[in-house]
Amino acid sequence: MKNVALFVDVQNVYYTTRQAYQRHFNYQAFWQRATHQRQVVKAFAYAIDRGDPKQKAFQNILKNIGFEVKTKPYIQRADGSAKGDWDVGITLDAMEFAQAADVIVLVSGDGDFDLLAQKVRHQLGKTVEVYGVPALTAASLIQAADQFIAIEEDLLLPQK
Repeated sequence: MKNVALFVDVQNVYYTTRQAYQRHFNYQAFWQRATHQRQVVKAFAYAIDRGDPKQKAFQNILKNIGFEVKTKPYIQRADGSAKGDWDVGITLDAMEFAQAADVIVLVSGDGDFDLLAQKVRHQLGKTVEVYGVPALTAASLIQAADQFIAIEEDLLLPQK
């Protein structure tokens, strides 16, 4: 049985599935697929905390599935722009936990992670799987992964 570590960029998957499908990502279906016949070493979901009760409920669902939820405060800048990404945190955690895993699973379409995927594959000798919305995932990230798994119908919640 292979060891797996999961790293989910919650903001990225939320916005890309909403933009492409007007639907939400099915974390339970993802968990079942990504962990099938694998031992979970670590599973992180990285989110932004706006202090919203619905958001807290969602984070509790993620915890019940098996994720450790890491949050950062949402920062509104004086110029009206916002900041709240987890790129550095995801990268540091992935490098740390790659040692204990055979497979690194990244859920994000962000091309900034292509260097992480390359390093984990080529320098650490680990398998990298990337889950992303096909039309909204950076080509460089898809190419850097061992396997790209498209977020499509089977990984989406039913429409309301």
